[in-house]
Amino acid sequence: MKKLCCPLLLILAIAIAGLLYVFVIKGETEAGNKNDPRTALVLSESERALVLEEMRAFLAAVQTITLAANRNDMQAVATAARKVGSAAQGEVPASLVKKLPIAFKKLGFGTHQAFDQLALDAESFGDTTQTLEALGTLMSNCVGCHATYQIKTASQ
Repeated sequence: MKKLCCPLLLILAIAIAGLLYVFVIKGETEAGNKNDPRTALVLSESERALVLEEMRAFLAAVQTITLAANRNDMQAVATAARKVGSAAQGEVPASLVKKLPIAFKKLGFGTHQAFDQLALDAESFGDTTQTLEALGTLMSNCVGCHATYQIKTASQ
């Protein structure tokens, strides 16, 4: 019996590791090509629309934060940042999250958390210079993501 359990446990562990790799780490992606070497996220039309909507919300928040910081309106900075902070992550369905590679998830979650921190710092310190520096650092997530990924629909 012991001789049979060890190989079965090993096979089971390998299968679980493979599933974790495919569904948690790798996601549903395709390699880029010579015209566009970025990794392609393969999503449904509605999932693609949701990801693009979230990116537009980030961009609108950046615009609002920049204008509010210029006016020294730190409450408006905090409000705009909080709208796209971690609370906004709850609107993403699990079916979409499982399709995204781990590096994309880290960028996305990190960006939401950075907006939360920006909101807290704006309220706590009221320093526009610090806010704009934090925003510039936060935007490196956006630039990195757009440099690394493209979005394709399953029908493309």
